[in-house]
Amino acid sequence: MATIAAPPAALQPCEHARRPGGALRPPPRAWSGRRRCCQVIRATASSRGRPAATGSGQLESTTLGASAGGEDGDVIRRLQNGPDVRGVALEGEKGRAVDLTPLAVEVIGESFGEWLRDQRREREGEEGEQLRVSVGRDPRLSGSRLSAVLFAGLAKAGCAVFDMGLATTPACFMSTILPRFSYDASIMMTASHLPYTRNGLKFFTKRGGLSSVEVEGICDRAARKYVARKMGLGGGGLGMPPVVMRVDLMSAYAQHLRDIIKERVAHPTHYDTPLEGFKVIVNAGNGCGGFFAWDVLEKLGADTTGSLHLEPDGMFPNHMPNPEDATAMSLTRGAVLSRGADLGVVFDTDVDRSGVVDDAGAAINGDRLIALISAIVLAEHPGTTVVTDARAGDGLTRFIEARGGRHCLYRVGYRNVIDKGMQLNADGVETHVMMETTGHGALRENHFLDDGAYMVVKIIIEMVRMRLAGLEGGVGGLIRDLEEPAESVLLRMDIVGEPKSAKQRGIEAVEAFKKYIEEGKLSGWVLDDCGDCSVDEGCLVDNNDHPIDVDAYMYRAKFYDESQRPLGWVHIRQSVHNPNIALNLQSCVPGGCRSMAVDLFERFLLTSGVNEFVDTSEVQKFVK
Repeated sequence: MATIAAPPAALQPCEHARRPGGALRPPPRAWSGRRRCCQVIRATASSRGRPAATGSGQLESTTLGASAGGEDGDVIRRLQNGPDVRGVALEGEKGRAVDLTPLAVEVIGESFGEWLRDQRREREGEEGEQLRVSVGRDPRLSGSRLSAVLFAGLAKAGCAVFDMGLATTPACFMSTILPRFSYDASIMMTASHLPYTRNGLKFFTKRGGLSSVEVEGICDRAARKYVARKMGLGGGGLGMPPVVMRVDLMSAYAQHLRDIIKERVAHPTHYDTPLEGFKVIVNAGNGCGGFFAWDVLEKLGADTTGSLHLEPDGMFPNHMPNPEDATAMSLTRGAVLSRGADLGVVFDTDVDRSGVVDDAGAAINGDRLIALISAIVLAEHPGTTVVTDARAGDGLTRFIEARGGRHCLYRVGYRNVIDKGMQLNADGVETHVMMETTGHGALRENHFLDDGAYMVVKIIIEMVRMRLAGLEGGVGGLIRDLEEPAESVLLRMDIVGEPKSAKQRGIEAVEAFKKYIEEGKLSGWVLDDCGDCSVDEGCLVDNNDHPIDVDAYMYRAKFYDESQRPLGWVHIRQSVHNPNIALNLQSCVPGGCRSMAVDLFERFLLTSGVNEFVDTSEVQKFVK
């Protein structure tokens, strides 16, 4: 399919009609109103003018090397959020201006398309056929407008564009895998659990999500384009809008999940409806997860009556779609208990994270969710390694080891955790589970993809198997022996000063903590490691022959009191989301978190000079 480079375009909402107030109407008991594999649409050009065409993006990169390092270029670079791009897309946030503008999205999309082309040229020695890229989005109000300019940017790079409309992040990746689609790459437009004013981009190729280093390179390229467009150089003139193919990927993805459940349950009496007799509550939080109730569970025979907030609504009027959100879990618990349901499910906005509630109303997220998935997978793959971020508790480590597994503590960040699991497998260390305490979870059996829906599928299969085996109780019984900490606290310290300096300041603060421990200035503190999975120096540094690039600095350290009694640990890290430093504290004894915070405040924050550029008021309030 030929595409034509064009100025920013405006495209109508793809899958569903608008309701009053701007929210998207849910599909009638399915993801899309009618089944269609592919539909050609042409986006309409906007009225925004453009400079005359240069005929090539080369002018932008060759004449603006120095300019791209200035303030305008930094506008794009600051949008990078680890392996993603995130920014403010709508006005309404106090103290935050809109920075994810249509121009920013367009040049990032164009740069991604060019990066794809360069990657294929390096791999195959030639450009080959036209690259095919799919695009999905969550229901945020800015999604339709920004999708249109994203289409235009991709088309400028010579890509054929396929619009999936309302979709999930895992489905975007699966669009590069599933038959009939098998695109070269995909982009999901979402800002996950962040406020409705935010939006962002997640990037995939057939090998998985991009790394932070790869996204940094794309943003550098986009920064040069951005500066050039602001200076009136390059960018092309008004022309035909890009041709966009509208596709129904979500129906195929839902069928893929249904087939997995049917095949692995293999119900002896009703193969096609293995969930008959089960009640499951789904709380989609008005994000993208409603399809799981309509197009997966109900079609397999489950009763989803009483499910919550299935309609997509970009204002998220009830609560943020987030399995860590207390309101989301509480409402789901109430629905499970009132309906006598077997399971409750909570998705985040784009369904790459999930949490569950068992039949007794117990919330299963964080360490509990990791323990549940580990218990299921260790029964299938004895001795496997489980990779988590270093905020996981010591009780989880004991839980995994008691079942014959190994626990690797690693850097915070879902991409970091997944990449570590892939690295261990490449090194011959069998690693089937990679999960963050936030609900991100990937399995080796599922392309190393963090897929909240697939994690729930895994739990549902176990739930059905338990009933078929005549076992009493729900899935919560699998984690009864998980030891939980006496206390767990999260504190944040804002980095003061210019936003452009926040990243470097964050590194300075976190590195100062490590240096204080190494120089013996913090007696009682010991940098942690996780033993035999080639990670040391506070669970940050790989000590093997091919270390993974560090995208954010963080360290975990254990604390011992004057009697050499272990009190717990602290994990200090620079946030990749906001200009602040996060402190996670966890203790096995009551009052332990405060004792650690007092020591940290008095002997590090006040003496190291970090308090000169970091707001320590939240820590000070906690210790007082």
